Amino acid sequence: MPSPSNNSISSQSSANLSSKLPPLPASPSLSQSIGMMGTGEEALNAYHLPRPLPLWLNPTAAKHIVKGNFMTLSARPKTVEQGEWIAHQVVEHYRNLWNFVRVVYEKEEDGKSICNSTTCPRMSAGTNHSYTWLNSRFEPIELPAYEYITLMQRWISGKIDDTKIFPTEASGVSFAHNPQITTTALLTGPDDWIGKRSGFPKEFFNICQTIFLQMFRVYAHLYWAHFTEPFYHLNLEKQLNSCFSHFVLTATALDMLKPAELEPMQPLIDLWAANGTFPPESKAYEYANLKVGTRLMQMAGLA
Repeated sequence: MPSPSNNSISSQSSANLSSKLPPLPASPSLSQSIGMMGTGEEALNAYHLPRPLPLWLNPTAAKHIVKGNFMTLSARPKTVEQGEWIAHQVVEHYRNLWNFVRVVYEKEEDGKSICNSTTCPRMSAGTNHSYTWLNSRFEPIELPAYEYITLMQRWISGKIDDTKIFPTEASGVSFAHNPQITTTALLTGPDDWIGKRSGFPKEFFNICQTIFLQMFRVYAHLYWAHFTEPFYHLNLEKQLNSCFSHFVLTATALDMLKPAELEPMQPLIDLWAANGTFPPESKAYEYANLKVGTRLMQMAGLA
């Protein structure tokens, strides 16, 4: 398994993930930047989306398997330590995501997968967002989406399988410091960190943030490049929507994703906030632009 130094990942639309680089200053998300615009149509136009809009932004195609509050699936049980809960969420969402990746990896009659070097010559999420891989010399290189996702899968699997990062047995007693805190990160001192009491290393939280960001990029590619074919044509769009909305709720609740990192899928987040998929008390709702979501519903005759 390659080391982090030659397996780091970067994006043209977000900060380099190499731990050797300093963090970028906080900046407002796209939805926050355009939220001050007058009408929903003006805000929607500021996203510079292709027209006609992608099918996944049609409210009729953005439905879920079941109705309900996904927050209940994202909330940490009071007796579970924060590090253990984050580790559990990483593994579960990784499994969910790869069920969909397998669909676009399956071979067609011509022997090619749906996602291949011809259909997806670079790892992208629409025309406005593309992602590059850092090679061993820390040079950003463009790769076909299939190759990028495969390398990223190996990187994530290597982290999850590393018992120094994801210990198989918790050390010490596991408990929640504050029973009222069930979805947000715990406050830690200089000699403490999230997951320490359960044996997780100091860099565990940052590694999990990187894993969630990479999983988000795969979801974004699946929506932008493969939503209609194969997911919609195979009647799998509700399953995809259900897993992705759960993923966004969890990632934002646990501070695994920052608002600006959601930009490629921001319009769908806006739609799900406006149609009630994301409850008002969730961070995903907080990060949404309700004007855009309401406008998307109006365009479909639903608002």
